[in-house]
Amino acid sequence: MAEQRKPRNLETREQGERRKNWRRPSALPTPEPRDGLHFRWIRTSLLGQSDNPNVSTRFREGYTPVKAEDYPELYAVSDLDSRFQGNVEIGGLMLCSIPEEIARDRVEGQLANAQNAADAVDRNYLRENDPRMPVLQSERSTRTSFGR
Repeated sequence: MAEQRKPRNLETREQGERRKNWRRPSALPTPEPRDGLHFRWIRTSLLGQSDNPNVSTRFREGYTPVKAEDYPELYAVSDLDSRFQGNVEIGGLMLCSIPEEIARDRVEGQLANAQNAADAVDRNYLRENDPRMPVLQSERSTRTSFGR
């Protein structure tokens, strides 16, 4: 006796798809990218205490708070005792934006500072170098010989 088979058009991909695993949603929503803007979450409070020095430093760097009405996809209940009403603020963090050029300059400046610090450490370390017993061998060479 022949085996009864289901017609091919009744088989669908949904039946064969794996079950998707649950993943914890992000605590901070990500805004839709906009041309010319870089986004960052800025700390406004820490352990229930307002962090005015951090906020004012970021504002001096060029960050501006993001208005909630400009980003309806980020709608969330903002902090109750927020000093920044009308902005996107979640759990003591406020979403801010800065022009991409300034953000790029800021990153380049931080990289330059880190490179200067690393160079200073190297100079200080290599100051103790003696040619009779070098700390680091600047010239490394290997020789390979075959036979005698």
